[in-house]
Amino acid sequence: MTLQERIRSGKFVVLGEFEPPKGADFSAYLKNANLSRGRVDAVVVPEMANAVLKASSLGGCAYLQKEGMEPVLQLCCRDRNRLALQADVLSAAALGIRNVMAVPGEDIRFGDHPQARAVNDLDLTGLLETLQKIQAGKDLAGIELRGVPRFCVGSTLDTGAPGGLLNIELEHLKRKIDLGVEFVITNPIFDLRRFEQFVKRLDTKQVAIFPTVLLLKSAGMARYIDRNVKGISVPAEMIRDIQKAPDKPQECVRIAAGIVGRLKEMGMAGVLISTAGWEDRIPQILDQANI
Repeated sequence: MTLQERIRSGKFVVLGEFEPPKGADFSAYLKNANLSRGRVDAVVVPEMANAVLKASSLGGCAYLQKEGMEPVLQLCCRDRNRLALQADVLSAAALGIRNVMAVPGEDIRFGDHPQARAVNDLDLTGLLETLQKIQAGKDLAGIELRGVPRFCVGSTLDTGAPGGLLNIELEHLKRKIDLGVEFVITNPIFDLRRFEQFVKRLDTKQVAIFPTVLLLKSAGMARYIDRNVKGISVPAEMIRDIQKAPDKPQECVRIAAGIVGRLKEMGMAGVLISTAGWEDRIPQILDQANI
């Protein structure tokens, strides 16, 4: 069953996030992906997350596709102009990649190449409009394509936008749905009570919501996120549980598994599990979540 078929059937979806390597050696990347083979329904391949140079999403997707896994290609407004984005879309279709996810990309100033120039030729809405036009058989210049791609299209959703910005985010979500988006992936979720209030404002029948479950690595990481990352709060008791645990990594796995299980109980369409380099822990998280 493809990702799109699973979404449309209403079955709970598990996505795993696997960052390509910073280098040309994909052996560890494949090893970790193989550990989750059969446990995740598709693999989201980030496009230079946090503006840090790594192998491209298209390269990572092609590699996993060759190995028989279903990838989700990220298309990033930050790094490519409309020509390059359309070229990547057509190449992905030719490689058999069925899923694409439009993302704006993090601020390039905070990555490892701050002297680079951001492109942003298309904004997120423009990129989604491009995908819609390509799937209708024409490029942005109005020229007919030889072979029309078909994708399951996804994008992002910021659940932590403050005040009036949250209303704008929800309006943007409606526009994304109109442009053919079938799933959206949220920012990392830790405060489930706050997220539950947010979900009440959504029509989850119109689009599949995949909350991100980020595997914490330490109490220090949790405190940093809570204090410095806009729109994300980590409950104090969660931080205390990590501090007190004799096996802190295992406690972090337990917390992530608990969040996955609770989100499933809430009726979410699925989750994205992001581990920031601990991809080998995904099977443990799913075991403890009874998935």
